Amino acid sequence: MTQIHQFQQKDVEILREEVVYQGHFTMKKMYFRHKLFNGGVSGEIVRELMIKGAAAALIAYDPLRDKVVLVEQVRIGAYDPNSHQSPWLVELIAGMVDEGETPENVAMRESYEEAGLTVDKVEHALSIWDSPGGAVERLHLFLGLVDSSQVGGVYGLEEEGEDILVHVVSREQAYQWVVEGKIDNVIAVVGLQWLQLNYLKYKQN
Repeated sequence: MTQIHQFQQKDVEILREEVVYQGHFTMKKMYFRHKLFNGGVSGEIVRELMIKGAAAALIAYDPLRDKVVLVEQVRIGAYDPNSHQSPWLVELIAGMVDEGETPENVAMRESYEEAGLTVDKVEHALSIWDSPGGAVERLHLFLGLVDSSQVGGVYGLEEEGEDILVHVVSREQAYQWVVEGKIDNVIAVVGLQWLQLNYLKYKQN
């Protein structure tokens, strides 16, 4: 049987690290070496690494109506003047996990700040790495069962420059947008695919 994870954290040796930028996020230069699959140890490797931390996202699903709540906002990382695609992305409700917070609490807090949704309980769906070749960010996705009947409008925190439009769409439509590439950000793609695989456990006929 093929073995994965034959190496562990101890099989990477950090030689030194430097903070090269400190702002909204931290950028470090990492110097390290690691064990090799064919035996031995690599030479020194140098990589820049953005330290973002953890983020939490909510798959807001209305099982009675078979609908999902999505949000739309501008993302500067999607700005490309040579592209015809909009930098306004349709996403899951999400936010960064600050010190002293749990991912579950962030998912519930952000649901109110970004969409006016009150979610009292969430269920862990999955956790994934986001681009670990150059960034430290662990994404925690949760399912929240919601009532979407009175949801809609524009939300967001003014002090954080947020301008967020709320969408309520059928689960099938949201998944079709993933298939068509209209939803193309990793958290929403993964979260909506998870929902498509699991919604029957929650759907109310």
